[in-house]
Amino acid sequence: MDLEDLQTFVEVADAGGVSPGARRLGLSKSIVSRRLAHLEAELGVQLLSRTTRGAVLTEAGATFREHAMRVAAELDAAQDAVSPEGDVRGLLRIAAPLSFGPTHLAPVFAELGRRHPKLHVHAAYSDRFVDLLGEGFDAGVRLGFLPDSNLVARRICAMRGRLVASPAYLAAHGAPQTPEDLLNHEALMQGTESWRLLHRGRTLLVRPRGRFKADNGAALLAAALAGLGIAALPDFLIGPHIVSGALIQILSDYPPPEAGLYVVRPPGNFPARKVRVLTEILIEYFGSAKGLSDL
Repeated sequence: MDLEDLQTFVEVADAGGVSPGARRLGLSKSIVSRRLAHLEAELGVQLLSRTTRGAVLTEAGATFREHAMRVAAELDAAQDAVSPEGDVRGLLRIAAPLSFGPTHLAPVFAELGRRHPKLHVHAAYSDRFVDLLGEGFDAGVRLGFLPDSNLVARRICAMRGRLVASPAYLAAHGAPQTPEDLLNHEALMQGTESWRLLHRGRTLLVRPRGRFKADNGAALLAAALAGLGIAALPDFLIGPHIVSGALIQILSDYPPPEAGLYVVRPPGNFPARKVRVLTEILIEYFGSAKGLSDL
């Protein structure tokens, strides 16, 4: 089995079509199509179903992709092992949060690309949960608390947050004095999540309610500034508004627990060098900070 055919299939499957896969590989569509046809002929199964909008994995293709991705990753690791130390190459696909990525991470990714001219950096910004393995990402940058998973995580720095509301909201509804009082207020949330609060070494769990929800921190910030309710937001979003007085911290004796900024990657004993250089530059930019509010 030709390894180039295998890598081509992985890229086309990740890109969702022959044309975007060819652009990602820097090859002509005819070469990519020929490699795919050769691989399917060798396997004796159809891997991709071509449509007018791109290419969709068949059931056999979805199964084969999982194995092909592991083989491609091992090949990348083998190439890393014999490449000169300063020569980082290949494609690095990064999943990054939308509320933090364009403002804080985009300059870091740009510097990463400047330092490594042979490295292709593709960043996708979204506040939704991204399946790194299923969607073909090499690494992800995540904020907050990490759920249990089989991903390998490296903490970069601390992240702190606060409960805040606008002066107008507090003037109209009063300020809560205890976590239980939050149940009588409008909460601005991403979904149906619970809020964890710390008090004298104990963690309290509050399940607030509210009519305004959004899957993006910047959208919740806008709602808090507009006086729609109380929000639990990270300091890197609310810091300037606390200073200006547009937002007021509430329940300061009950802060949310310290969270973190993490790099996560698919399981494996040895990360690819492209993931290592990503981790190193994030530590360089953020690792010395006491928390993201200091940036």
